[in-house]
Amino acid sequence: MRVVAEPADRAEGAEGAEGAEGADEAAGGGAWRRPRSLYFGVFGLLLGMFLAMVDGMIVGTALPTIVGELGGLEQLSWVVTAYLLTTAVATPIWGKLGDLYGRKGTFMAAIVVFLAGSMLSGLSQDMGQLIAFRALQGLGAGGLMVGALSIIGVLVPPRESGRMQSMIGGMMPVAFIGGPLLGGFLTDHLSWRWAFYVNVPLGAVALVIVGVGIRLARTERSTARIDYLGAVLLSVAILALTLLASWGGVRYGWGSPQILGLAAVGAVALAWFVRVERRAAEPVIPPRLFRSRNFTVAQILSFLVGAVMLGATSYLPQYMQFVQSLSPTASGLLLLPLMFGMLGVQLGTGALISRNGRYRIYPIVGGGVLTAGVLLLLLLGTDTTTAVASALTVVAGMGIGFVMQSTVIITMNSAAPRDMGAASGTVTLLRTLGGSLGVALLGAIFTERLRSGLADRVGEGAARRLTAGSGQLTPRLLDEMAGPVRGAYRAGVTSGLHGVLIGAAVLAVLGFAVAWCVREVPLRSAEEPAG
Repeated sequence: MRVVAEPADRAEGAEGAEGAEGADEAAGGGAWRRPRSLYFGVFGLLLGMFLAMVDGMIVGTALPTIVGELGGLEQLSWVVTAYLLTTAVATPIWGKLGDLYGRKGTFMAAIVVFLAGSMLSGLSQDMGQLIAFRALQGLGAGGLMVGALSIIGVLVPPRESGRMQSMIGGMMPVAFIGGPLLGGFLTDHLSWRWAFYVNVPLGAVALVIVGVGIRLARTERSTARIDYLGAVLLSVAILALTLLASWGGVRYGWGSPQILGLAAVGAVALAWFVRVERRAAEPVIPPRLFRSRNFTVAQILSFLVGAVMLGATSYLPQYMQFVQSLSPTASGLLLLPLMFGMLGVQLGTGALISRNGRYRIYPIVGGGVLTAGVLLLLLLGTDTTTAVASALTVVAGMGIGFVMQSTVIITMNSAAPRDMGAASGTVTLLRTLGGSLGVALLGAIFTERLRSGLADRVGEGAARRLTAGSGQLTPRLLDEMAGPVRGAYRAGVTSGLHGVLIGAAVLAVLGFAVAWCVREVPLRSAEEPAG
């Protein structure tokens, strides 16, 4: 069973002719005939995309147990950040590799890299190994999304792509909701390591389906050139800024040579990156996109909402498990109001925008609702009931949904048709980078407030022992400790979460202010130029 998308004179076999004839009919304005085997091959592509989506969320509910077993509280945020950072940087490179060397082979190579990182992450013996292997996993994940979309773009003519977009859109709620639940369930009933091992059989199935079910034309290699220098400079800048956000005021003072050096490296790399992008034949991020005011505003909003979303979903499980004494599975279930709030608003907002074509109000409302939702979470305390703690998350989820949906629509409406792929990649890149830097910065705040809160209650020595890099404190072990220590640690985690929420509220307020800069440019049809 194969899916074929190639010219009729190059097709091999009856199925190839069927796929080619359908494509020719579509090109000539006739009815495109969908090959019977199309959805079999596309299922393999979507499965690969699903793995990449899930793994951005699956670790959150497993993190308390991971840190307890491997130690390294101060490195907690890097388990998430390493994955997001390498995913963001690798995405445009995988796209260009597909153009140069073939989309199917490149997509399959990305699956192999992702599976290798998954297996090695599950075998990790310390936090350093886990972070390194999560980075490898992220390198592979960067090719799964862009690779699948590019192959679908070849297989299916634009007129028929709506169904595929609906299938992709349907996967997002399953990934956002299922990721934390699956991570918690596997941690409870098997081991946190299975949050990574589970990718292997699923990825192997995707690999086989794509290998057997997808056959693309042997076309001439693209003359596109990969902007390696731009990718390296962007990577250096992001890494320097992420380290600065993680270490500043925690490991090193803000005026220390290490922090000042990281700031200088980040600034120089960013300035050099901008210069290179202006001259590159195939830039990682085309500068011409930012000539549109709406496009620029949408990218800022995407960056900010990514930081708030990943910060909340990474540190709320810490509170749920250490303070509410919930299992990883239960902590994942209690994040459902946040996820359903986000997804319900996304679906509703998309329908409303499609109906009346007006969108400016939604990022403004989203910024306000998100700010209110994050501030509401400051009501969480050591004595908050579980039901109330879970219900309080829904408002923040709704705010995230308003902003996320509108930024994608504004981005696509602001880009010319030739830049549609670059525009969609940029908004995803900025959201991922926001999440990476946000988790690092908010994670530094969480760790520092936890330590200082413990020191105030149990003394410096006990605080160091409880939060030391070699510490092995899981939620289950905390429940077995003496009452005063248990109470002090729970108060410290709550204080750390409040620090995260205050930082997230500042980011949400910035988003609310920036949203007022959006202009109501009418949504264009496919034939109209970008606004």
